[in-house]
Amino acid sequence: MEEKIRYHSGAPWEEVAGYARAVRAGNTIEVSGTVAMENGKVFGPGDPCVQTTRILQTIEKAIEHLGGKRSDIVRTRMYVVNIQRDWEVVANAHGAFFSGIPPATTMVEVSSLITTEYLVEIEATAILSTDHKA
Repeated sequence: MEEKIRYHSGAPWEEVAGYARAVRAGNTIEVSGTVAMENGKVFGPGDPCVQTTRILQTIEKAIEHLGGKRSDIVRTRMYVVNIQRDWEVVANAHGAFFSGIPPATTMVEVSSLITTEYLVEIEATAILSTDHKA
């Protein structure tokens, strides 16, 4: 049976909702839905570009903590509160972050996130090459 390694970032909802920021099983890392937060507060309120960049940095940190790297990310799922207004800004920030190593992705509009100040939430999947160690 494969060992599962969990990474907890300390987000206030992890304990309440009973989840880990990321879980590694074998060579796959799944990263939970992530919003732009710093020290328990919204990072980049009102700015979907800043929020997207911060989210992707948080996702990268979780993946690195579990032995991966940015280029191991093979899939992202982006949830945007106002897709008509923000899709291009979010897409450009995502594209800049993954320049030269684009993952498969999806962007969908949602009616709201955990608070109205969050404009974007992103999930990710990484698959590590066989030379990565736990």
